[in-house]
Amino acid sequence: MVAEKKLAMNIDNGKEFYAHETSVNFSPNQFVLDFKSITPRVDPRSGPDPILFLRHSVVLLDPMHAKKLAEILNEVVKKYEKDFGSIEKSKASLKHEKKLKRTTKKQKTVKAPEYFG
Repeated sequence: MVAEKKLAMNIDNGKEFYAHETSVNFSPNQFVLDFKSITPRVDPRSGPDPILFLRHSVVLLDPMHAKKLAEILNEVVKKYEKDFGSIEKSKASLKHEKKLKRTTKKQKTVKAPEYFG
């Protein structure tokens, strides 16, 4: 009979934050989920202009786990919409998108570099 040992464990859950933006990229071996939180800060010591504070939280997944995450997220969104109604963009978001379309038509677009695929 094997003697039972107690195991002490310290779990670091990390810090939660609201993600204002998310990007997803991939390579042949992994998916990269980059959650970004952008917060303007005003510090009177640094002058009148606000400072943007950007925090990233990156999650790396192998392709099978990424596919499973997509399936689970899809199921949860369907359950949410069944309980609370359809998820739709706010009127403010739709108005902002219209404004962006008008201003970007006037500007020359530059394609951003692709790092992973």
